[in-house]
Amino acid sequence: MDAIYQFARNFIETDYEDLPRDVVEITKKLILDQIGVALAGSSKPGIKELLELLVEWGGREEATTLCYGNRLPAPHAAQMNATMGHAVDYDDTHDTAMMHTAVIAVPTCLAMAEYRGGLSGQEFITAAALGIDMISRLGLATSPGTNLMKTGWHFTTLYGFMASAGVAGKILGFDEDKLVNAFGIGYHQGGGNGQSVLDGVMTKRLGPGFAVRGGIASALMANKGLTGARNSLEGEFGIFNVYHRGSYDPKVLTADLGKHFEGVNVSIKPYPCCRAIHPFIDATKEIISEYKIKPEDVQEIIVTCHEGNYKVLASPLEVKTRPRNLIDAQFSIPWAVATVITRGKVVMENYTEAAIKSRDILDMAGKVKVELDPKPSGKHVVDPGEVKIITKSGEAGYKRMDDALGSPQKPLTFAECAVKFRDCASSAVKKIADKNVDQVVELISGLEKVPDIREIVSLLS
Repeated sequence: MDAIYQFARNFIETDYEDLPRDVVEITKKLILDQIGVALAGSSKPGIKELLELLVEWGGREEATTLCYGNRLPAPHAAQMNATMGHAVDYDDTHDTAMMHTAVIAVPTCLAMAEYRGGLSGQEFITAAALGIDMISRLGLATSPGTNLMKTGWHFTTLYGFMASAGVAGKILGFDEDKLVNAFGIGYHQGGGNGQSVLDGVMTKRLGPGFAVRGGIASALMANKGLTGARNSLEGEFGIFNVYHRGSYDPKVLTADLGKHFEGVNVSIKPYPCCRAIHPFIDATKEIISEYKIKPEDVQEIIVTCHEGNYKVLASPLEVKTRPRNLIDAQFSIPWAVATVITRGKVVMENYTEAAIKSRDILDMAGKVKVELDPKPSGKHVVDPGEVKIITKSGEAGYKRMDDALGSPQKPLTFAECAVKFRDCASSAVKKIADKNVDQVVELISGLEKVPDIREIVSLLS
């Protein structure tokens, strides 16, 4: 029997009481983090234009867009919130599965909470944890042992349709038949590619929004009796055979399903750029701190990349050192390293239209040379970051960073996530009262006690 039936039963049978305490805690952090980065993304290019289009299309007022406050059909509200949540590339990452997780689960939960009404905090945590677990497992099972960047897929989008459908179906109380149909309808829409990163275009940030819009629509269609593929994962033309030519591990896909939840292996980003850049940022920070290097001391910077990072994050060098737009900067190792050296930190203000024209960062980025290490990195996770800074006096500082800040090995605390949340909220397109921001942090810290999630939505819209 196709593994999709195991996922369906897991969604149906898992209740809040079945979640281990560490899963509850990381899920609350991921929820706070995702809502925060959506607020930060609300002011970014393409967001207002997307909202204008969705408002033009009209429809029933079922759910709310964060920050803007517009009421839209549930699939469209979720699309807006997910697109905002991915616009600054500040959302969480499952490093091994190579995907973002809460950007699919949380916007789906928020929209469906309003659509259904009366969704409690415990139900929110449970649905989100299940969605995060499913999308992570789909990525983990894909082409095990290889760098997933080589496949060309944007896995958040590709698998997001099915994961979102599962979350929506859970909240609507689906039985197995309806849930399997919802997954199948979601699979029929699946897509998403990495070319948007190479070309530096907005479809990168639009992808998760497409997925949650399609996922919620899939659940609503299944609720009306429409049917989808029954063997959507492992069938002859299921997602693993069609999209990956059968290269997947069925054991990884369902190992300890319902007992182990992959949310505990999700990283929360401390820096607003591609997760694979973070080891290079941490390495650079340590070199500067240890060797007391000032910007004016720097003669040359050498970063060493493995193949997966090189193509997407370090090549072509003229684009990565002279970003054409924000997306180029968000996916540039040289830009991030140069930013650390010149500004001492990497924060949202370094990823604006004005920032990418900053002469001091551009000059420093021009000193970066990239070397390709052809050997495998040895781990199916984020590749290590290797940085060497050579000063004008001839001194050289070198660091290799394997585990970046925010990873399960170096996790952020809830308090640190709250600091990030407040910083993100300060960049929202509309001013959100400080008391509202503080109240949201407090509510999510005790989310299991919240009777109705609409209370949180109202504070942010």
